[in-house]
Amino acid sequence: MSNNLFNAVDFSHFLLREALKSGDKALDATAGNGHDTKFLAELVGAEGRVFSFDIQKEAIANTKKLLQEAELEENVELIKDSHAELDQYLNEEISAAIFNLGYLPGGNKEIITKSKSTIRALKKAVVLLKKDGVVVLVIYSGHDGGDEEREAVLDYVTDLDYKKYNVLNYKFLNQPGPPPEVVAIKKRN
Repeated sequence: MSNNLFNAVDFSHFLLREALKSGDKALDATAGNGHDTKFLAELVGAEGRVFSFDIQKEAIANTKKLLQEAELEENVELIKDSHAELDQYLNEEISAAIFNLGYLPGGNKEIITKSKSTIRALKKAVVLLKKDGVVVLVIYSGHDGGDEEREAVLDYVTDLDYKKYNVLNYKFLNQPGPPPEVVAIKKRN
């Protein structure tokens, strides 16, 4: 990309691309319409594994369809459950995780990610990170409940031990409405 000021999604993908290689394991904590799950599956290749969570049947179906069309479903485990329960399905080290916070694009805007389950999931994902692994959160806060979740995430990541984790907050300051922002956590050791 020639523009070095990435939008939130492009920046999240840049970070994931830097953290993942063929054979790695990755987590999509919010499958949504499947775009990040597909991206992760492409990065980890046939030897890798992606664990993709969503509470909505529609999101799991959308993701499954996208993966089938791209012939990438073999290395992805789709899990219809809350990301807060990820430790019930995953106890292996991961190289990267992505969270898209908000609601399912094109879906019911009343069903949103919530700070309580997001923080539970985030705590578990951070523990699973291998050295130099990254957790990326794309935070969409322009909906009811969005600001509260954003604040909870920022409070949690601000308190992470700086000797163990580097935390970055990336956002545009002069965009209309609350623009999406990226929080990235990299495990140092």
